[in-house]
Amino acid sequence: AFSLVDRVEVVAVADRDPQGRLAAQQRNGVDRSYEDYRQMLAVEQLDVVAICSRWVDQHHAMLMAAAEAGCHVYMEKPFCRTLAECDAVVQQFDMRHLKIGIAHVAVHSPVLHTAARLLADGIIGEVLELRGRGKEDHRGGGEDLWVLGSHIFAVMQFLAGSPERCFATVSQGGEPIGRGDIASGPEGIGLLAGDAIEARYWFPGGVTGHFASRRSMGGRPSRFALQIFGSEGMLELETGYLSPAWLLRDAGWSPGRSGQRWQPISSAGIDQPEPRDDGGYPGGHAAAIGDLIEAIEEHRETRLGARGATGVIEMIAAVFESQRLGGVVALPMTNRVDPLSLMLAPKV
Repeated sequence: AFSLVDRVEVVAVADRDPQGRLAAQQRNGVDRSYEDYRQMLAVEQLDVVAICSRWVDQHHAMLMAAAEAGCHVYMEKPFCRTLAECDAVVQQFDMRHLKIGIAHVAVHSPVLHTAARLLADGIIGEVLELRGRGKEDHRGGGEDLWVLGSHIFAVMQFLAGSPERCFATVSQGGEPIGRGDIASGPEGIGLLAGDAIEARYWFPGGVTGHFASRRSMGGRPSRFALQIFGSEGMLELETGYLSPAWLLRDAGWSPGRSGQRWQPISSAGIDQPEPRDDGGYPGGHAAAIGDLIEAIEEHRETRLGARGATGVIEMIAAVFESQRLGGVVALPMTNRVDPLSLMLAPKV
């Protein structure tokens, strides 16, 4: 994706795995490679670092090392494992006036921005409710919340702002999770639990948000999307870059009763063909990287920076905190450690 962005030169790669390192070196056409990213940061004079690892338990250390080296960062999501890790990164990057861009590419989609303008103009009346689900495959529940829910939450916050409260239930086999249901999750997520999630959020202005995921309940086509319900209609958004949105001008939210049809929304507007050809996986990342480069040059925040990414992690953590406490959790949360770790802590 960096090869699609002007004014950027890829000069070195780092990977502990020899085969992965060679493949990345060849793919990016660079001469220099390193087994240890810390050595790369010490030797190379880098302006920007790309943290590409999916392994969330590596993100905090890599981010702190990049900050110490004075590097801006574009990185894979999710941001970090805990709010405490997120806070430490925000503090270090703020102190050095460094920028972070996160690979939640949907917030950079021109289709989303067109849909946001239509919502602001009242295309579906007053927004009442946001509803999202994960992919609900074998990862359904807690893992789906982290991996796919994070994309939904990034778009929710783009449209509705930061939530103020959360109430959620996390269950395993139809029963509330207990200590025996908590285990280490894949890809360095940290502690994980639950095969079913139900969460409600309260946003400013009376807007409520919902997210749910239940293991092995995914449909074909997938329900992985965000639906926005208004007093005069509804709108549906997928989370990909340049994926079309869909508008239903029906106050009953039921085309079967009203006879209204779903209308596609492109970056050009309602019922307009998509004029852009920069979609797909590389195009979305290139747009996010371009935003990071402009943010560096213009001394502004990226569209979804460290604070926005922390907000996404907070929406995830609030689910487990609400289950732990058995009630509504105020946001921002006072607890900044992993709620599941507190469930495992010995009672005194």
